[in-house]
Amino acid sequence: MKITVINGTEVKGCTYHIKEAFLDVVREKGEITEFYLPKDLPHFCTGCKTCFFKSEALCPHAKYVMPIWESMLESDLLVFSAPVYVMRTTGQMKAFLDHLAVHWMVHRPDERMFHKKAAILTNAIGPLNGGAQRDIATSLQWLGVSDIRKWGTGLFEGVIWSEISKKRQNKITEKVQQFAKHYERDYTPRKGLKVRLLFALCKKMHLDTSKKEDTLSADNQHWVDKGWIKPKMRA
Repeated sequence: MKITVINGTEVKGCTYHIKEAFLDVVREKGEITEFYLPKDLPHFCTGCKTCFFKSEALCPHAKYVMPIWESMLESDLLVFSAPVYVMRTTGQMKAFLDHLAVHWMVHRPDERMFHKKAAILTNAIGPLNGGAQRDIATSLQWLGVSDIRKWGTGLFEGVIWSEISKKRQNKITEKVQQFAKHYERDYTPRKGLKVRLLFALCKKMHLDTSKKEDTLSADNQHWVDKGWIKPKMRA
């Protein structure tokens, strides 16, 4: 099993310890590749739309984005680990997800994403992890991932790992490792109902818009090349 880990912070604090506890369960199952944000992607999406109109390979930040994306495509399990900032995911994680918009089903999806497993790990000072998890899960679903599982914890005692009591540390570690045991089992996820519906809606959209184009857009050409829609017949 190949695993790609996207760390939403470079700080080796609570999030790092939680992620390491998770990986301890699956470490022997395969090869792990990790990326740390913002080090491995130090740029925000500029909104230039080059990826949409031409190619993601021409993105001004492609040398950072493409290695992460290619690692994701080659992996069986995707792990997203990030602390909660003001009830949402970190800015650097959001910046990364913004760069992947070109691969959403409404644009140019990759069918390999339909069979990925994804784990989202978050922590907050309190119990509110849902907003940060949804930020990541929404992008993953539109990328075509159906098997998305979330785990979050409230730290409560503080935000510095060494200042949290051993009892609390052990409880957090035990819970995240229990969550990780799900991935000890080798399985290939199926495309879920919601992803199937999103794909069907996007397929219809691309089919309808392609009929109005004399020259296919990059998005519609992608759907034609994949064999998902048929190009307009010329008279």
